[in-house]
Amino acid sequence: MSQETYELKAEARERVGKGSARELRRNGLIPAVIYGDKQAPIAIALNTNEVTKRIHAGGFMTTVATIEVDGKKYKVLPKDYQLDPVRDFTLHVDFLRVSGNTQVTVEIPVHFINEEKSQGLKVGGVLNIVRHSVEVHCPADAIPEFFNVDLSGKKIGDSIHISEVTLPKGVTTVIDRDFTIATIVAPAAGVDESAAEGEAEA
Repeated sequence: MSQETYELKAEARERVGKGSARELRRNGLIPAVIYGDKQAPIAIALNTNEVTKRIHAGGFMTTVATIEVDGKKYKVLPKDYQLDPVRDFTLHVDFLRVSGNTQVTVEIPVHFINEEKSQGLKVGGVLNIVRHSVEVHCPADAIPEFFNVDLSGKKIGDSIHISEVTLPKGVTTVIDRDFTIATIVAPAAGVDESAAEGEAEA
């Protein structure tokens, strides 16, 4: 599972539009929308500092949150957010309503482990990462935090495919084929032959 859930307090927005959004931002608030689950969208305003802190903490797009609006609580998953390209503060957030049986599509980061046990990397090979994250379908209440990719025993020329990653129950990849996550390639300068021979003898 991703990081622990958290709660945000919001206020309902009466007015929408650019003028209203600018006014909110001047007052330290972010315009946002809660939509989905076959219900009408709700326009809300959130504290800018609270949301920005959550975004920079990591795992924002894969962590289910609770938003309280005028005493009513909504379980949501962030689906999109916009940052100001110059000043790097949050402009807008879209939240999707979720329940226990809601299926969501999310990008899960990939972590590479046991690099020191890869024969190819030991002799100077380079890990060429094809995908830093993998897009999956999964239950909203069981979103993986990350996928571990084991590099033990991998040699130069080896490819690591998604079939080598153990996916949790109920999690399926969006791409329906055995795609490549990373490869071990020879460095531009070539492999250290003596190191390679030593590895082979070992």
